[in-house]
Amino acid sequence: MDILIVDGYNMIGAWPELQKLKNKDLAAARDLLIEKMAEYQGFTGVKVIIVFDAYIVKGLERKYRNFNIEIIFTKEKETADERIEKLANQLVNRTTKVFVATSDYAEQGQIFGKGAFRKSARELYNEIKEIEKKISKNVDEIKHERPISKIPLTKEVLDFFERFRRGE
Repeated sequence: MDILIVDGYNMIGAWPELQKLKNKDLAAARDLLIEKMAEYQGFTGVKVIIVFDAYIVKGLERKYRNFNIEIIFTKEKETADERIEKLANQLVNRTTKVFVATSDYAEQGQIFGKGAFRKSARELYNEIKEIEKKISKNVDEIKHERPISKIPLTKEVLDFFERFRRGE
């Protein structure tokens, strides 16, 4: 099984649409990141864990699931980097590949030492954009393949009915 651990605020600070949204509404930026990562998880089958710093949003440590994704807010005075390192250490084994999405170079060095692989914010962003294109293409193909009516009709008959409907 593959697992992707995402440094949430690192992605929000690096992805253009999340950066813009963050300036207006940080919670909305977090929600949009979670939605995008849910699509990623659904499309790729990779388990996603998103970690957010308590340094930005103060409070007690919280874990919850949304869209079948594990979301972790670290405890106060614990950075996302620290939690990500702990998770990588716990989850890496012979049957599990752990990827960490962060553009923090110090963090990348730490996770390499734990046996995890890295994805930069840009790499993950490009992957997400490619997945969104594939999902959109799949939806368009399904719409195109679905018959317009429940009774299979030839194009000529459909055209006749369309002209009739329009009063032509």
